[in-house]
Amino acid sequence: MSSMVRTSHDVFVYGSLLADEVVRVLLNRLPSSTPATLHGYHRFKIKGRVYPAILPVENKKVTGRVLHEISGSELDILDEFEDVEYNRSDAEVVLMDTFEKLQVHTYVWSDPKDPNLYGEWDFEEWKQVHMNDFVKMTDAFMVESKQESELPETKTRVQTYESFYNQENDKQSS
Repeated sequence: MSSMVRTSHDVFVYGSLLADEVVRVLLNRLPSSTPATLHGYHRFKIKGRVYPAILPVENKKVTGRVLHEISGSELDILDEFEDVEYNRSDAEVVLMDTFEKLQVHTYVWSDPKDPNLYGEWDFEEWKQVHMNDFVKMTDAFMVESKQESELPETKTRVQTYESFYNQENDKQSS
């Protein structure tokens, strides 16, 4: 049975993980990646958040990239980063360069009826407006994750996100 266990994973990413800077902070390296399309899904904006959500929507598609050769422990980091808001799901994407189909993991929004989802999330806009802060937040998340072994209780990614962005908002309003 152990020969069936895959030692590395392909993960389709479509939001903040499209940015090399965020991936590098999380995984401490930049895995190879290939542009890909996920058919039958839509990428939504989320009210009050800077990152997107995807959900199944007929006749829609999401462009992103596949991160290749993700180890089991790196997949654990991504699971923790995506937190309870997302479910890791298996999906099939089409690679843009070869049109080859590939089975991948991707993170699907856990609440399909979420009233806070709207519109279409734009990576280029995110890069200009939010990326630098998001990289800092991700860095803070990783520092807290590393301390986790010594501390009884640490923040989830959502809590890190909320406290980080609340601090940023406090700075701007003062």
